[in-house]
Amino acid sequence: MPRRSHRRPRITPIRALVAALALIVGVLFVRSFLSPHPPEHRTPHPRPSATAAISPTPAIVTSSTPSRAPVPHRSPIAAVTRSEPPAGRARLALIIDDCGQWLHIEEGYIALPIPLTLAVLPELRYSTRIADEAHAAGKGVMLHLPMQPIAALNPGPGKIMVSMNDETIEAQVARDIDAVPYAEGANNHEGSRATSDPRVMAAVMRVFRRRGLFFIDSRTIATTVAQQSARAHGVPNAARNVFLDDRNTVPAVEAQLRLAARIALAHGSAIAIGHPRPATLAAVRALYPELQREGITFVLARTLVSIDGKPSRSKRR
Repeated sequence: MPRRSHRRPRITPIRALVAALALIVGVLFVRSFLSPHPPEHRTPHPRPSATAAISPTPAIVTSSTPSRAPVPHRSPIAAVTRSEPPAGRARLALIIDDCGQWLHIEEGYIALPIPLTLAVLPELRYSTRIADEAHAAGKGVMLHLPMQPIAALNPGPGKIMVSMNDETIEAQVARDIDAVPYAEGANNHEGSRATSDPRVMAAVMRVFRRRGLFFIDSRTIATTVAQQSARAHGVPNAARNVFLDDRNTVPAVEAQLRLAARIALAHGSAIAIGHPRPATLAAVRALYPELQREGITFVLARTLVSIDGKPSRSKRR
């Protein structure tokens, strides 16, 4: 009889692949029954707490790192145009004097997402433009009224001099107000000589009373009678607490900002005056988030004026 040949079946690559896949599936199927399923690693979505829903927060929402990007011209910043914060908080008003001259830096202040007020000098190259842009962005606008200093310096166009009679003073103040669109009040530019003169300040305040505007005393001299005259004429008023940039460096301005914040936290409010300087803008931009976290609410200057010059909870030094 012929011997039969016992040949093994030929294993093709396709059959080998199918067998391997079947083996892997079988192993996984068995493991699914022998070992527990691991938990899913998902990031839970935080639920808003009840405290967060009812706690009073400032109208402005800012990140911990302030934006350095400028805003387009006349583009309103919606966060700044909301309602004013409650009167009981630690309120700090920043006033930027001498505006109307250095457009790039002044627009840098307008781009900050906090309330602040620009005090604009009359009859300068950019006076109207910067007042328009500040108003469009929800910032405050004031007239920075040029007034005679003690030193023999020219305070600029639209100045009020003690040599003027009452009629001339009133006419010049009215022209200066008209030269700054949207001005809701004023503070003095220079003016140590003029603000110490009761007759001059009475003439100034008569115009502000008729126009329904406020006056903030920059307090360039201890003998000023500006607030006294404002109260006598029924003009809402206040006074500066801190100058930010007598020393024009970022650390010095930051130290003055912290001083203003301490006054606001201790007494309920404070007014700080700075200028369109790169160091001042850099210091404000860097420090405002920290001050907000510490309880400071930035406000427009108009919110801190009153007939008696004493905002709620404010105790002047």
